[in-house]
Amino acid sequence: MKYLHAMLRVHDLDRTSEFFTKGLGLVQTRRMDNEAGRYTLVYFAAPENPEVEVELTYNWPPEDGSAPEDYGSARNFGHLAFEVDDIYAICAHLQSLGVTINRPPRDGRMAFVRTPDLISIELLQKGEALAPAEPWASMPNTGTW
Repeated sequence: MKYLHAMLRVHDLDRTSEFFTKGLGLVQTRRMDNEAGRYTLVYFAAPENPEVEVELTYNWPPEDGSAPEDYGSARNFGHLAFEVDDIYAICAHLQSLGVTINRPPRDGRMAFVRTPDLISIELLQKGEALAPAEPWASMPNTGTW
């Protein structure tokens, strides 16, 4: 058996794609638009691990103009986890893109953020935890993750 990918349903494919590429540094590996099924699939992977992917599924708006499906707050999914080289640098970068750091890396080891569609993302420091540093060490939690 081989693990392939995790699938996330999203409402804003462009913003969520930007979160994964510009925010986390993943690369788009493939894309499929299915006109008959009225959906788009876009796959992303870390450059260091291209065989493990995150699939974004965008269901096109209903043809009748009704509201798109409500996916809820996404709390039942849990989270995706990524190992990062410098947790402080990635959190600062995500903040510069307007992403809220919901659980700051106070311990130099772990942080949580959310995608535009409220999917929780855990960031874990590669190797040993970094020494506690400001502004992270005294930053409170924000919202839920």
